[in-house]
Amino acid sequence: MVPTPIRGVIVTASLVGLLSTFAAGPVASQAPTSQPTFRVNVDLVTLDVIPRASNGQFVSDLTQNDFQILEDGVPQQVASMVLVHGGRVFNILQPPAPSSPPPVEGLILPAPRPRDPTASRIFIVLVDDLHFTAIETPYVRALLKKVVGGLFHEGDMFAMFSTGPSSLEIPLSYDRVLLEEAISRVAGHGMSYRDIMDGRDGSLGPQGLRHNAHVAFKTAFELLGNLEKVRDRRKALILVSNGYDFDPFPEGRRGTDQVFGGRYGSPWADPDRGDRFLQLERQGNRFADGDLAAEMAALTGAANRVNATIYALDPRGVVGTTTAVDQMDPTEMRTHIGKTQGSLRTLAESTGGFAVVNDNEYDGAIKRIDAETSDYYILGYYASDPDPKRRNRSVEVKTERPGVEISSRGWYRTRGDQAPPKP
Repeated sequence: MVPTPIRGVIVTASLVGLLSTFAAGPVASQAPTSQPTFRVNVDLVTLDVIPRASNGQFVSDLTQNDFQILEDGVPQQVASMVLVHGGRVFNILQPPAPSSPPPVEGLILPAPRPRDPTASRIFIVLVDDLHFTAIETPYVRALLKKVVGGLFHEGDMFAMFSTGPSSLEIPLSYDRVLLEEAISRVAGHGMSYRDIMDGRDGSLGPQGLRHNAHVAFKTAFELLGNLEKVRDRRKALILVSNGYDFDPFPEGRRGTDQVFGGRYGSPWADPDRGDRFLQLERQGNRFADGDLAAEMAALTGAANRVNATIYALDPRGVVGTTTAVDQMDPTEMRTHIGKTQGSLRTLAESTGGFAVVNDNEYDGAIKRIDAETSDYYILGYYASDPDPKRRNRSVEVKTERPGVEISSRGWYRTRGDQAPPKP
C-alpha cells in the first residue's frame, strides 16, 4: 500500500498550531487568509554545540571568548549564547537588537514574552513504516516503547508521525499516553526481499520503491520545516527505519544471480546472460546512488537549516546476511545491508546525530541521545557573507580550551525552494 500525497498536508497542519507557542513571538489570534510576506536582511544562525572533556564529561563553564566559529573559513562573531545544563537554561549572551527592524507586511508583533527558565526538548518521532516489513512490526513496537520510556522526560514535548498506512498523526504534546496508544497501531508495510525480487521493474528500479522513499523523505522534510519556528530549544527527529537503497539486488533482479538465479530461479554461469530487455530498461536507474544522495542532501540540509538533529534507529538490530527462505545471493545481501545502514548513518551524522545499527538492545544508544539533548550550548551568529547564491555553508566550531573536543553540525543550507528533489 502507498499513502496518498495528502499525508504531507496533514502532517504540516498538525504541527503548525502547536509549534506557534514556541515561536520567537506570539502568533496573531486569527489566521490570515494568505501567507504574510517577511523581508529579512540577515538571519541569526544557531548551532547546538556539545563540548566534552577527555573523560567524556560535559564542560559547562565555557564563555563566549572560548568559542571560535568559522563559516566557509571566515571567522564569525558570537552574537548569542545559551547554556542548557541540568534541566536549566542560562542566557549568557543575548543577540543585539537590529539597528533597523526588518519590515513586516500585514502583522504587528507585540513585545516577546519572557521565556520559561526550564529547558524543554522537542522530539519528533517519525515511524517510517514504508521501510520495515510486517514481520518486523513487534520489534519496532518494542523499540518505540524503549524510546518513550527511556528518552522522554517531564517537560519534553514530543510528536509521532508515520510515513505510511499506520496513519500516526500525534501532534506535539506532553501527554505520553497518546504515544503509548499510537505504538499499538504501528504496522510495517515495507517491501520484503521477495517483494522486490518477485515484483516488476521500471525505468527507475523496482516499482514503488522510489515512491515510498520519496514519501518518507518528503514527510520528514515538512516536519523539519515546521521546526524552524522554534528557538533556543533542542530539536531532534527520531527516525525509525530500515534505511534506503534505490538499486537493491541488481544481479538477482536481472536473473544473473549465480547462486539462486534471482527472480528467474535458474542460476547461470555466464554473467552476460539474463533479461536483456530489463538491462536496457533499467538504464534510467544507473545513477540510483546519486539520486539517493540528492534526496538525503535535501533532507539533511533542511535539518541543519533549522538546527535540528536526526537520530536514526534501525529496528532490524544485528542483521545477518540471508536465509535459505529468502534465496538471495549473500554477496548482494551484504551490499544491500551496507547501503541501507550507510544511508541511516549519512542522515544522522550529517546533522550532528548518530545512527543506531547492529544493536539489539538500544539502551546505551537511548542514554547517549538523552545526554546529547540534555547538556549543550546554543551559539548564534549573523553570517558575514549573506550571499544568496551560496546555499551550502560549511561551519566549524573550535575552542582553545585544552583537552576539550567540540561536537556540532558541520554545515547548513540557506533557504531556497521549499521542496525536496523529486525522484
